[in-house]
Amino acid sequence: MPVEKAEFRRALGHFAAGVTVVTTKLATGDIAGITVTAFSSLSLEPPLVLICIDRRARIHDRLEKGGNFAVNMLEESQELLSRRFASSEPDPFREIGYHEGSTGAPLLQDALATVECRIVDALPGGDHTIFIGEVEGSTVREGKPLLYFRGGYGQVS
Repeated sequence: MPVEKAEFRRALGHFAAGVTVVTTKLATGDIAGITVTAFSSLSLEPPLVLICIDRRARIHDRLEKGGNFAVNMLEESQELLSRRFASSEPDPFREIGYHEGSTGAPLLQDALATVECRIVDALPGGDHTIFIGEVEGSTVREGKPLLYFRGGYGQVS
């Protein structure tokens, strides 16, 4: 028998995760973003990552149509960005710094690192879709990551 939802959620809350904002751009020029902790490297050869997106999330269908995404790994001072992209804010990009990456997806200013990806597969994962992206570009800078742990934000000490 599967574990109860509340118990499962409580157990997973004990796993510290880096906080990211996944962004995409459609052929129409529309951009979208969402805060994501379900992100992981998958393969070095070829370079693959995966993100898990709730099928009810506004960005879900845009990812399927857009064919690309960027993962912006947030720096410890970017908690407000995380909260903004996790909210129902109609235009989370308003008045924040970003530029267009090589795939067209927005890259957030001062992100600790970014990876730009072309979607190569999408797999069902319960109430989520697992999007697998082949990494076509990346950036890194010095700093410490923003973490999510037990329902709150944290930092590396």
